[in-house]
Amino acid sequence: MKMRGKVVVNRCMSLDGFIAGRDDSMDWGNGRALADFVAPDDFAEVAAATGAMLVGRRTWEVGDRMKAEQPDSIDYPFSGPMFLLTHRPLEPPVPEVTILAGDIGEAVATALDAAGGKDLEILGADVAGQCLQRGLVDEILVYVLPVLLGDGIRFSSPGVSKTDLEPLSSTRSGDATILRFRVRKQPDDTVG
Repeated sequence: MKMRGKVVVNRCMSLDGFIAGRDDSMDWGNGRALADFVAPDDFAEVAAATGAMLVGRRTWEVGDRMKAEQPDSIDYPFSGPMFLLTHRPLEPPVPEVTILAGDIGEAVATALDAAGGKDLEILGADVAGQCLQRGLVDEILVYVLPVLLGDGIRFSSPGVSKTDLEPLSSTRSGDATILRFRVRKQPDDTVG
């Protein structure tokens, strides 16, 4: 029997609940990126448990912009399959990225299968919201950063209904606090 990884929404967040600042800025203060806050071993452990990523288009574009502006700002030690949920092809195409469109349940099932028994990491507010609405998320992992942004992209996108969570752990890691929650499944939740 093939092992199944978890579907994990992975987010960094300011203490006041923003996953990005104004204009999708991922500058967490003084030019610091997420990796500057989290202990390297903890960051590597999460990456090692990740078998594939499913990313939303807006998050992809923010990452591209960050790579162009600050090439060293993206240093997540992940090397598995990358899936982009979008209705528009990438220009220019990126051979190592698989474009998925259509039903979120099918996209999650495809990416989770490619994760090879490891976790599927969900990145992007809209994609995470769609996954939560459909009952596809097993866990939420949040890196709480010691900064108040005051404005920006909220942790939860509009329209996400109340979701009950079970706290799993709270760990200090460098200057960040890592929170893990299990999503409590409702009887009508469907997976894939």
